[in-house]
Amino acid sequence: MTQHSKGTALITGASSGIGAIYADRLARRGYDLILVARNSARLNELAKRLTDETGRAVEVVAVDLGNKADLGRVEQILQTDASITLLVNNAGVGATGPLLASNVDKMEEMIALNVNALTRLTYAAVPGFVARGTGAIINIASIVGIAPELLNGVYGGSKAFVLAFTLSLQKELADKNIRIQAVLPGATATDFWGIAGTPLEHVPREIVMPAEDMVDAALAGFDLGEPITIPSLPDAADWESYEAARQNLMPHLSRNIPAARYRTAIR
Repeated sequence: MTQHSKGTALITGASSGIGAIYADRLARRGYDLILVARNSARLNELAKRLTDETGRAVEVVAVDLGNKADLGRVEQILQTDASITLLVNNAGVGATGPLLASNVDKMEEMIALNVNALTRLTYAAVPGFVARGTGAIINIASIVGIAPELLNGVYGGSKAFVLAFTLSLQKELADKNIRIQAVLPGATATDFWGIAGTPLEHVPREIVMPAEDMVDAALAGFDLGEPITIPSLPDAADWESYEAARQNLMPHLSRNIPAARYRTAIR
């Protein structure tokens, strides 16, 4: 028996890994789907399987979000399709090598996908969500957004942007009935690692979470109303302490005189 639709979820990077698992889980929750990625063969295979297994309507959009014209196609869908109730900004690439071993053109491509595409798709979705009084965005960030020293710094910086952007949106849209969640996975068992330059078998097994477990935990966090979900963090109080310390800084970050330690040094 077909479930009542919860609207349509548009998922980027949906052809494999985390995005494909989100597609599976959301279809089973009653969402119709728009699956966005470059690999049309994988997208079509996934769409057929999910339609057969869940009865949901699944549309495939094969585009390269690093290409401005292709990105514009997806922006237009978000701007015009009033059935869309959820945007999952999952598409992204990573890197594991240090700055001196990295190609700057590849770093620019990373920023275009991880930052520019995510930003433009969010801008495309939010006005419609606000007008309709409902909607949600799930931004897939990374633990390197708060620990950029662990991997490539541009990758960490791009994910720090996702976290900062999400925090800003949460505040700005707090009274608009729009849900915004950032998910900060640790090492996850997907093809990310090979593409980023470090084969998965070279990553310590004790820090790698199965992708299915990661997505299920992230959706559990979404159901709990968490604004920030770190699937592998044992004690949520650790994040709460981190965030409380950040909030405590805010009243002191902008004042009309330098701090006393600098005034003393100047004298």
